[in-house]
Amino acid sequence: MTIAISDIARTQSIASLRRYLSEELEQEVGELKAGLMLDFILKEIAPTIYNAAIGDAQVYLRDRVADLDGACSEPEFAYWPSSSVRRSSR
Repeated sequence: MTIAISDIARTQSIASLRRYLSEELEQEVGELKAGLMLDFILKEIAPTIYNAAIGDAQVYLRDRVADLDGACSEPEFAYWPSSSVRRSSR
């Protein structure tokens, strides 16, 4: 599975990479080099982050499903309070 981002996200990512390289590493790079670096990151590193996020989502959902009984249940036959149960007279 290839990690894909929108054109707008790509443009913003390239600008962010260029700024980071300039400010943090004092390296001026053009859009082509920053784009190639972004492609590398998307192919090599992004799947690890994506897989971790999927794992986190699975744990979160599993925990929520396990608690469904406690979070989403209603007592049955609760119209009559237990102290007002009628006793039959025989």
